[in-house]
Amino acid sequence: MVVRVIRLGSERSADEGIRIGTVRRPPRGVPKSEFASRNWYDVWFPNLAPSLETMKIAQKATTPAQWTAFVRKYRAEMAEPEHAHAIALLASLSNQTDFSVGCYCEVEAHCHRSVLRELLRAQGADIADAAHA
Repeated sequence: MVVRVIRLGSERSADEGIRIGTVRRPPRGVPKSEFASRNWYDVWFPNLAPSLETMKIAQKATTPAQWTAFVRKYRAEMAEPEHAHAIALLASLSNQTDFSVGCYCEVEAHCHRSVLRELLRAQGADIADAAHA
């Protein structure tokens, strides 16, 4: 059993399990009834998305120092109890069932899901290799 860190909207793998959207906002122009059928997500879980302020820092980051500032701020947000408990829960669930978490960003290295991958791993999550996610 594993958690896959994926790009929302991408084709699903057969063993991906439930797809959890860890994004601040739902996809634009897509009826809620079609989120799952269009490969966005089955469940929306914005609790693990960066705050609006932090998301803006990531979107504007063009240098390694700016990206590091985003990572530091996002990690601080995820260290707050409600977020830390959610990460611990998902890490534990990854040892029992297959599921995926994701965001819309095209490049994982410049997306909060790269940090979320690290946070889940640090909590003991069984994470699928990025090449097979």
